[in-house]
Amino acid sequence: MADAELLALFSDLDTRANPYPSYQRIREASPIHRSEMLPMWVVTRYQDCGTVLRDNRFGKGDGTSRIFGNPAEADDPDRQVPLLSNDSMLRKNPPDHTRLRGLVSREFTPRRVEQLRPAITDMVNQHLDHLAESGGGDVMDVLAFPLPVQVIGELLGVPESDREQFRYLVRDAAAALEPMVDAATADKARAASQEMTDYFTGLIAQRRQHPSDDLISALLEVQEEGDRLNDDELIATIILIFAAGFETTTNLIGNGLVTLLRNRDQLDLLRWRPDLAHSAVEEMLRYESSVQLDARIALEPADIDGCDIAEGDVVLTMLGAANRDPDRYDNPDRFDITRTGIQHLSFAAGIHFCLGAPLARLEGEIVFNELLRRFPNIDGDTDAPWRPSLTLRGLETLDVTVS
Repeated sequence: MADAELLALFSDLDTRANPYPSYQRIREASPIHRSEMLPMWVVTRYQDCGTVLRDNRFGKGDGTSRIFGNPAEADDPDRQVPLLSNDSMLRKNPPDHTRLRGLVSREFTPRRVEQLRPAITDMVNQHLDHLAESGGGDVMDVLAFPLPVQVIGELLGVPESDREQFRYLVRDAAAALEPMVDAATADKARAASQEMTDYFTGLIAQRRQHPSDDLISALLEVQEEGDRLNDDELIATIILIFAAGFETTTNLIGNGLVTLLRNRDQLDLLRWRPDLAHSAVEEMLRYESSVQLDARIALEPADIDGCDIAEGDVVLTMLGAANRDPDRYDNPDRFDITRTGIQHLSFAAGIHFCLGAPLARLEGEIVFNELLRRFPNIDGDTDAPWRPSLTLRGLETLDVTVS
């Protein structure tokens, strides 16, 4: 039964559009099991997923590409996409991961990010001006994409005129993060990734000649105990920061708004209680996580709730299932912005906890407070179509009217 549900999740668009019933059936029938369909363990409960993500017996490695990426080319560095390349933090374990993260994490501390609040608030209202002028539109086009790409673009130093191209380049490259991608998808992902690599190689060369007050220039100068990012690491890190800096936040905005529209009592509550913005964003992330799947490889033999995991075994953590585990959350399928004690796994956990989480949270809080402050009336398509992806969950479009 569990493998039949997995197959549907991996291949059926209708199931992907609403994966939560399948998650529940897998969690109830086989919360931890070794899939006969794929060479991997599948973990669905909150506690078990948290263990895998935090325990240093599990890490990153080539084995995870058997799920995310083209299995036939998982070990060929010349055929990998930068988001999955051996130079990316997404594929590193300590001490290399510790070194790379340490070199860039100082730019994303909560205090550093909080200093961006006034600038981000101004950006949000610029985009809401366009929404107001037209009385509505596709939120994904008018707000959910342009805002995060503007924020991370300004932070990194990507010129405004160059940003629009990345909407589909990043989407094509991120398709390699989906389970069991076919050769055509993998080829398209590589082409998009190469285009991004060429672009940032040129931009880095410009910054070497003419440094600016941006993160790329800072990364060129950053140093810790005499250690620097080499060129391949620098390019992979910049692509990761830029792509992750808007792709998941774009989905947070779209997923969060459609969820509010489907739960008007919660929308009205947030309108009258803007102080709930922080908990509302956390509940959005729990309820409709932008990232639904993550994978680790066992670096040594391990035990999860009596299941013996051998060294080298791949473990798929189903974050979307964990975030709705009834053993962790009361009435988990209910969207409740007053929910307390939320510690979702949408940003993963442990050493690979999302570097940009403080920035995504800040953007989400500002967006929803400003949106509800400015527009007393918001209506939208509660049946908005979901993108045909599972790992990264987001909407294709979300049409709204505002007044």
